Parts: sequence; structure tokens; C-alpha cells
Amino acid sequence: MNIVIKGGTVVTADGESRADILVVGEHIAAVGPGLEVPAGARVIDASGAYVMPGGIDPHTHMQLPFMGTVASEDFFTGTSAAAAGGTTTIIDFVIPNPKQRILDAYKQWREWAAKSASDYSFHVAITWWDETVHADMGTLCQEHGVNSYKHFMAYKGAIMADDEILVKSFTRARELGALCTCHAENGELVVRLQQEIFDKGITGPEGHPLSRPPAVEGEAAHRAIRIAEVLGVPLYLVHNSCIDSLEAITAARVRGQRVFGEVLSQHLVIDDSVYRNPDWNQAAHYVMSPPFRAKEHQAALWRGLQAGMLQTTATDHCCFCTPQKRAGVTDFRKIPNGTNGVEDRMGVLWHHGVRTGRLTPSEFVAVTSTNTAKIFNIHPRKGALVAGADADIVVWDPEKSRTISAKTHHQNIDFNIYEGMTTIGNAAITLSRGRVLWDNDQLKTEAGTGKHVDRPCFSPFWGSQEKRNALTQPTRVERASH
Repeated sequence: MNIVIKGGTVVTADGESRADILVVGEHIAAVGPGLEVPAGARVIDASGAYVMPGGIDPHTHMQLPFMGTVASEDFFTGTSAAAAGGTTTIIDFVIPNPKQRILDAYKQWREWAAKSASDYSFHVAITWWDETVHADMGTLCQEHGVNSYKHFMAYKGAIMADDEILVKSFTRARELGALCTCHAENGELVVRLQQEIFDKGITGPEGHPLSRPPAVEGEAAHRAIRIAEVLGVPLYLVHNSCIDSLEAITAARVRGQRVFGEVLSQHLVIDDSVYRNPDWNQAAHYVMSPPFRAKEHQAALWRGLQAGMLQTTATDHCCFCTPQKRAGVTDFRKIPNGTNGVEDRMGVLWHHGVRTGRLTPSEFVAVTSTNTAKIFNIHPRKGALVAGADADIVVWDPEKSRTISAKTHHQNIDFNIYEGMTTIGNAAITLSRGRVLWDNDQLKTEAGTGKHVDRPCFSPFWGSQEKRNALTQPTRVERASH
């Protein structure tokens, strides 16, 4: 069915205009004022609403085997919940088992994701190294549309990548024109601090943030940035939660280094007081890594987002229900790490960002969709409202109120970290490649209708000797100071 969205204010990362949008099949056919309605087309009245590119969440974990259990959200329920919140594309993570070939792991994740209701793509984690990893990275880039590789600098003894792995993987990514991403926490320090805190008799969720202070994140961020600088490869740091990592990113970008920063909607609005809740079950649901921080970090993260030092927003959506969280009831180190958020991200960011004046509507589109599409090389297919783009569109009602609750959300988890928060401004209608998935509080998703999104690698020029020389040469100011 063809669709015409009429009477709304079209908002892109570049600006706003009154225009209609014609959708033919899976794509946008035209954008402009006063478009004619083809015979038989559905007309969506967007009067008083904004019409924006569907959200892209660059950081989710659906159906993830982790810490002795499996995340409760699968690819169908997760992409359905995302659509209810205005998100039409997710980028999830392939995380191989120890010594598992990364290509085999990728194929397994593709099978799991076949039930998705909207589009998806994958980062692939590099957790060990031999020549098969080197070869498979090339195959994934060249044949499967994978242009980003994830490195966990935490979780020692499981999936942590040490400096040797970082150097080898970053070098290979440079050859391929792929983007390196990092979870920046010093795994050695985390293990040491976890043991010290546990030995002091602190066994509950309040021990989690104590074992992962901001300096642990800042050190790892700085180290990853410097390794990337020496090797001349771009770097994307996920879920920055504190001043320390933000300062490392800011310093690198001021130097001219190609470093990107992601922030979770959760870290912008929730502080570390949640870990001191006397109800163990509630406190445990906030255990994620990096943890929630003191309020001054939230203020800094908002400033980083406003200033463009942080370019994308995500959720790290990784759901574990209360019985799963209780695996760590006597030891905070065993609480599965993860929270919900894929349904809530855009509403939370609109309410606390746009309605407060921290972000303009165009900046909202940039940080929830367009910047991710550009960084991961799927723009303008995604993150844009132009002829030829996929018809991933959200009709956004700026006055629509929603009180967030586990009783009414669509995420497959028995808790919501935003429980009781009211957001004004939410998705009214969500389209994915021209299919209406969310229509005035009704889900209309179908399993298996989502597609994998290939993300081509970039030009390897960024890793050339000329480029590396440019990145490592002292600036004029630095020379003058010597």
C-alpha cells in the first residue's frame, strides 16, 4: 500500500519544513508541500505533529547469552518494543564464545535475528586472536556488510580484549576500512576492586558502582584513544557514563583525532542513588556496566551531547528479569549486567532534551538517528527523509503523554528502570520500510519482516601512512610551546 503523510512538520538533522511525504512500497518517493494522493493510498494526517526519520539504536543486546543466563528479550519482542518507541533500526552485537570462530558466531546471530520485526545490523566483538580472526574480519567486511568491531576492555576471564588483541584488531580494521568500537573499563582494576569490596562485606548491588569508579572508565577510554591514535584508526566509544571518559574524548577531538562518543539515555537521567534502594530486587535491576553515576556526571554528559563531543544516543538494551538478577543475591559480582530502554529512549530524550531546551528538534533527530547512520555508513538509506531512502518514519506527537511502567511497556522484562516517569512527546505512528508497525498505541508487528542492513566498509585511506603521519604530527601550537 502507498502512504501519504500529510500536514506535518518534517524534521531532519538539517532543519524543519512543512511538507508531505509520499511512500511507495518500501521507500520514500517524494518529499514536498501539497503532494497529490495516489488512488488507493492511505493518508496519515500529521497535523500538529513532527515527521522524523525512524530512530536508530546503535547499541542493543537481544537474546544475549551472558553471565550464565540469556537475555529475556529476543529479536522479535525487542524490535517490536523499539517500534513502539519510534526506533526502526537496531545495531546489535555478535559476541563469540571463547575461541569460537567469529564468522560462525555471526551466522548464529543472523539465525536468531531472522525473527526481527524491523531492520537490524551487527557489530562483531573481537574477544580473542589468531589467524582465523584476521581472515574472518575480512570476510565479514567484504561479504556480509560488517564495518565495525567491538572490543570489551572489561569482563576479565570471559570476553575481555587485552592490549595485544586491541593492537592486532585495530590494525586489521585499519586495513579493511572498518570502525573500531570499545567498551572502556579497565578490566584488571575492576576485578581487583570487586574482590576488595566483597572482602569488606559489601555484597549487595551497592557494591557494583564502588567496583567501577569513573577513573576506571576514564583510564580505559584514554588508553583506547591513544592506541587508535598511534595506529591511525577511527574509534567509537560506547556508553560513556562519566566526566572522565568525556574529557578523554573531548581532548582527542580537539587534537583532530577521529573519535566518536555514545551516551545512553539512561545515564543522562538516572543517578547512582538507585543502588542504595533497600529493596534488593529493585536495586539489582540497575546493575549495568558502566554503572549509574553521581548527578554531576549527568550534567556533564548533557553538555557533551549539546557540544557535539558525544554524537549518538543508545540504550545498551539487555534485559534480565528478577529471577535472573537474583543469581547474584549474595554476591553483586554475579548479578547479570543489563537494563531495558529500547522502547523508552526517544521519549525520554525528547522530554528531558527537547522540552527542556537542551536540544532542538533537529539535534534530537541527529543524536537519535542521523549521526548513527552517518558514522556506520548507512546514510542516506537510513536516518534521512529523502527520495530513495528507506521509508523508516516516525510521526511524533509532541504533546502525547506516556507514564512509563513495566505493566504497560512492550519490553520483555518484569521491571522498567524509568518506572513512574512521565514523558511528554512520543511516537504516534512508526513505519519501517513503509510498513506501519505502531499505530496510535497498537503494535502491528510481524516476526520475520525485518531485514539485515549491510554496512559497507569505508575507504582504507584513513589507515594509510600519510594519514597516520598527519594524526601524529604535533600541532602548530604544540611546536611553538617547545
